[in-house]
Amino acid sequence: MTAEPPDSAKLSDRVRWQAFGVSVAVAALTILDLSKVNVGLPSIENSLNAGPTELQTIVAGYALAFGLTLVPAGRLGDIHSRRTLFLVGLSAFTITSLLCALAPTAPLLIVGRFLQGVAAGIQMPQVLGLIQQLFQGAERGRAFGLFGAIIGLSTAFGPTIGGLLIAVGGDQDGWRLLFWMNVPLGIALLYFAARLLPRKQVKSKSTDLDPVGILLLGVVVLTLMLPFLLTTGGPEDDPRRWFFLVGTAVFATGFILWERSYTARGKTPVVRFALFRLSSYRNGLLIATVYFAAIPGTFLLTTLYLQQGLELAPVFAGMVTIPFALASAVTAWIGGRLVETRGRSLVVVGLAVVIVGFALSILAATLPPPELSPWLMSAALAVAGLGGGFVISPNQTLTLAEIPITDGGVAGSMAQVGQRVGTAVGVAAVSSTFFATIYAEGSATDKITVYHDAFRSGSLVALGLIVIALLLGFFDLRQRAKGSAKQDA
Repeated sequence: MTAEPPDSAKLSDRVRWQAFGVSVAVAALTILDLSKVNVGLPSIENSLNAGPTELQTIVAGYALAFGLTLVPAGRLGDIHSRRTLFLVGLSAFTITSLLCALAPTAPLLIVGRFLQGVAAGIQMPQVLGLIQQLFQGAERGRAFGLFGAIIGLSTAFGPTIGGLLIAVGGDQDGWRLLFWMNVPLGIALLYFAARLLPRKQVKSKSTDLDPVGILLLGVVVLTLMLPFLLTTGGPEDDPRRWFFLVGTAVFATGFILWERSYTARGKTPVVRFALFRLSSYRNGLLIATVYFAAIPGTFLLTTLYLQQGLELAPVFAGMVTIPFALASAVTAWIGGRLVETRGRSLVVVGLAVVIVGFALSILAATLPPPELSPWLMSAALAVAGLGGGFVISPNQTLTLAEIPITDGGVAGSMAQVGQRVGTAVGVAAVSSTFFATIYAEGSATDKITVYHDAFRSGSLVALGLIVIALLLGFFDLRQRAKGSAKQDA
């Protein structure tokens, strides 16, 4: 563990927790825009005459720009000022939300969403860097526990908030409220951030920005995410999109070679590969990537099934995930307090409970009468939420526990990149399986049977991803046990 930075030591507990509150509120606002817009797509389609490709790009553009911006923004925050980058990102997020709210056409909304994703990618790494800067030891675990609880609430409440806003604004223009809500909230948070965020930080000794490395990494992320973001499961999917993955392999090789050469010249690369020698960081990042490949896809699948299959209104479809949010918020807070003593075993138990909850959700969606399914799915998701709270925040704490504070921004950024890539891959795999089943069965059977089969197929993909995360958790436990045995010897 690294020593507590002098600037954090001088701040009172009240000021540090207030700064944390501002930071995590901005993170919640950022994450909300990953989930709440999904339920607004039918409204956008009606209002702007947007086609399937445009609707897909409205969602994908935000996620793609988010992923591309994370690492360079994290590096800039580490070597210059997290506070400044935070304010820049939040200002840009507020302005671009206004642009999205006023967009008169689908292409302009796509541009606005891409720019909004860039702004989100600027501000999110600063949140993680600031948490590491402000807290140490057990207190950091509690902070990440709260962070995980609020992020979990944001992810799960996103569809509900989106559905409520559309109900208020109407099917034609209700989607604009999804973006309008960010404007007053962004302005208020800017005021508090300018007052409360620490002005000093322990900066990285090196000020090398490594623009070539940043460009190469950006192309790697772009070519890796793009084919998944363009996958819908429909007959219009172009199989040539998978050729982007060839570019991923080529540019990833170039990135590794360049970073090694850059390091050999005594300069600081954009990604310090030495961080990946830390098993806590490497294994935690893998677990988070796979977990985030499953969770957003599951929420999207649940929303699609309830709205299209059971014909629930958006607001009611969104409410089904509320028990997951509430349960995960409680256990995330508890997990933040237990992680110092229970470690990775807490994450493993959480993943096992999530698997049970998701399995129950599949049964609840497909076996009982349709009028009972939403209630039973909600109960099953509450079980999954109890486990989910023991995954996100404890895993975040364990992942960053051994990272030097001077590398907090870029280390957190790489973890976020993993989550965004995982989300792109998972959503594509789950949703394309869902829609491919619907296209394959067509009108051969009754509608509810088709949607039962589609939900089951997509959910099994998500369940498989959680099982992989569980196996990674067991692997990490085994590595830690071996490390402890060597130290005792």
